[in-house]
Amino acid sequence: MNVESDGDLLREFTNESQEHLQNIEQGVLVLEENPTDKDTLNSIFRAFHTFKGGSGLLNLMPMNRTAHELENLLDLARQNKLQITSDIINVILEGGDVLKQFIDEMNDQLTGRKPAGPIFVSTRDLLTRVRAAVTGGPVPVAAPVASAATSAPAAEGSAAAAAPAAASSEKPAAGAASAGGSKAASTGGAVVKVDTLKLDSLVDLVGEMVIAQSMVQLDPEIARLSSQNLNRNLAQLGRITKELQRIAMSMRMVPIRPTFQKMNRLVRDVSAKQGKQVELILNGEDTELDRTIVEEISDPLVHMIRNGVDHGIEVPETRIKAGKPAHGTIRLSAYHQGGNIVIQIKDDGAGLRKDKILKKAYEKGILREGEVPPDKEIFDLIFAPGFSTADKITDISGRGVGMDVVKRNIEKLRGKVEIESTVGQGSVFSIYLPLTLAIIDGLMISVGNERFILPTLSVRESFRPTREMISTVHERGEMVNVRGRLYPLLRLYEAFKIKPQTESPEEGIVIVVEAGQDVRCILVDQLLGKQEVVIKSLGETFKANPAVAGAAILGDGRVGLILDVNTLVRIRQMNTAAALAKVAA
Repeated sequence: MNVESDGDLLREFTNESQEHLQNIEQGVLVLEENPTDKDTLNSIFRAFHTFKGGSGLLNLMPMNRTAHELENLLDLARQNKLQITSDIINVILEGGDVLKQFIDEMNDQLTGRKPAGPIFVSTRDLLTRVRAAVTGGPVPVAAPVASAATSAPAAEGSAAAAAPAAASSEKPAAGAASAGGSKAASTGGAVVKVDTLKLDSLVDLVGEMVIAQSMVQLDPEIARLSSQNLNRNLAQLGRITKELQRIAMSMRMVPIRPTFQKMNRLVRDVSAKQGKQVELILNGEDTELDRTIVEEISDPLVHMIRNGVDHGIEVPETRIKAGKPAHGTIRLSAYHQGGNIVIQIKDDGAGLRKDKILKKAYEKGILREGEVPPDKEIFDLIFAPGFSTADKITDISGRGVGMDVVKRNIEKLRGKVEIESTVGQGSVFSIYLPLTLAIIDGLMISVGNERFILPTLSVRESFRPTREMISTVHERGEMVNVRGRLYPLLRLYEAFKIKPQTESPEEGIVIVVEAGQDVRCILVDQLLGKQEVVIKSLGETFKANPAVAGAAILGDGRVGLILDVNTLVRIRQMNTAAALAKVAA
């Protein structure tokens, strides 16, 4: 087929295939628990059959042959000529992995992440195992599945698929796939697929409409023309605009179900490798988030779930000695809290040992010897780069690489993560995320004649300080005493080089913000209240100032800069270091 002209067909095929493969994986995990479940077996068979038909139609023969072999295997099981064993389950899962490699490679080329060309994925080992399973013979041990593009000709063990040549910036839509092939809940209406770029443009335009409507309401010229009819029409316009915004934003929302369900396979594989018995319980799978957040939160969740199995859950012998059931439990939940989404990972494992964390912090120089901060700050130390309390390094974890990346990725989504833990009882990791990245709940502040917006998720409290609360500490700079704890002070007017209304802290307002385990105080002139604002990109203009995350047009038509709290924290650290270096010189 001509892939140049059939790029749209290939994109549709890859999107649908991702849903089929997700259904297959969830169905196989259900079948593993109940090998006699004919409904699940039939749904897996149908998914492979559909995949085979689509790949054959597009002349993607390596995928077609692989799906056909797996379909034959499942057909024997449907006819009761083959018993579902752990070897059969593993072979089907490996088959899904190989097909997913084909789809991932094709997606990379369709989206321009890789140049167009033939796709080579090793299938020899898989097909050998499938054929052994079909004949009822011993199934060879699986070799690691490789995925690499190569210019070598396709040998028997490598399947070359026709690759798309046309590049596109469109990302695959996140689908709400159903587990185990069960039917997804239907809203009773038809579904229309919309280009994500068009959807983003619609959301941006609706945001502009909200701003324009707010400016009309606050316009003094309009106020002078006030009449009962005008006020009624303006109120009606406001209601319609808000409802339009709500609907437009809901079009960006997708369920977190597909992301959650991927964790079933992860827990199964990691626990089996470590000789542990772990049950994953999912709650709130229908909770909806902005599709960008759903895409970006997957990797942090994978790392945290893997850590929960590796570090949190004990081996059966240890659990039984501690009076626990042999199998451990990890609960992955999502729910609404205020205007945010909370994703919670809770295990009944060993818990975090504060003594081991503190010992490692002393060794690495993160804390002064003998310093014992509050529990929250101790637990937050595990997010420090290179920090690990593991006694041995494995291929799963132990090098201290990962949790700092987890925190950084969550903060990129304007979120935060909190930890609670009790030794012997387990740990709870709570991730707080905004519902959408297009709108933000912000705290409006002013410095001089400028307006700024702080994300409320990062704000802990605000107050007018007294003279006694401000002090200068050697090697730490200006500090604020908040209920016995000293926090560094950042004067916002210095960071942006603007003239404030006052330089005296006791005449201004101090806002306590947190970024991960770091807490800082920011001095501003005034608090102007809270407001929900639509985020606008500033393009190249403000790239030189990383402390600015974006901008918002306020109700009075003025522009407010949205501050990046994490960068502000780093600015305070750099300013202190620079001052110390100057003194030393």
